[in-house]
Amino acid sequence: MTGDHNRAALAHDERMGRLRMLALGLPALAVIVATVIAPILRVLWLSLLDVSAGISLANYEVVLSQGANTTVIFTTLRVSLIVTVVSVLIGYPLTYFLVQIPPRIATLCMIGIVLPYLTSVLVRTYAWMVLLGRHGIINNVLVDLGITSEPLQLIFNTTATAIGMVHMMLPLLVLPLYGSMRAIDRNCLRAAASLGAGPITAFWKVWFRLSLPGLAAGTFLIFVISLGFFVTPTILGGGRVTMVAQQIATVITTYSGFGVASALGIVLLFVVGAILIVVARVTRVALAQVQS
Repeated sequence: MTGDHNRAALAHDERMGRLRMLALGLPALAVIVATVIAPILRVLWLSLLDVSAGISLANYEVVLSQGANTTVIFTTLRVSLIVTVVSVLIGYPLTYFLVQIPPRIATLCMIGIVLPYLTSVLVRTYAWMVLLGRHGIINNVLVDLGITSEPLQLIFNTTATAIGMVHMMLPLLVLPLYGSMRAIDRNCLRAAASLGAGPITAFWKVWFRLSLPGLAAGTFLIFVISLGFFVTPTILGGGRVTMVAQQIATVITTYSGFGVASALGIVLLFVVGAILIVVARVTRVALAQVQS
């Protein structure tokens, strides 16, 4: 009888503990529902509404049948992928360098990396216009050094858009990656060296794999946030680089097509969701191999 009573008491305490945890999480859950789930459901509802037919898939037919909309989606994915890859190619060596130098100097460098975030996105975008313009600083230097005979077209194209976006996205990779690299035990590298691994092998087999969690987090952040850029592609792209956010604004302001604009956003959401699910599975397998 005593054992049954103790088991019942433990089960009761466990249920009460779960209820307390649920009660503590309800405010956060309410905020997520109000700020994330409810807006997505609202956009989904608008995408299914048609003025003449009521609830239908007419808006999705418009999005998928018009070449301009599909081109915009592919352009958005392409530019976001370029920005993500370039950010990784620049940010990983930079973060590795910051981890190797003394912490005080690394802190000053981190302040310099984060400092541009205190400036408006619009100001930073126009600063790149000054640098990349036909009579900008970069073109003037190239012409003065005799590298080019005439100014290059460095602005109003995908290159300028990618440069401006990488400048804004780079800290989102460096910050989580820096924390991940700082947590790596240097004794693991010494152990690899003692077992006969060279510097390159130790870096690839030990350091890189242990830094994967921070790299994956930063990569996801950059790719997802890049999908919604509006100001930078509008200014540095000069109308030649149209992303989904710009297309949605054009559809709403020009045609008042809230249904088509909503459908365009939902299509992008599903495409990106499918991509992230595949990447997450690949990353999970890679992390499992590292931990094993």
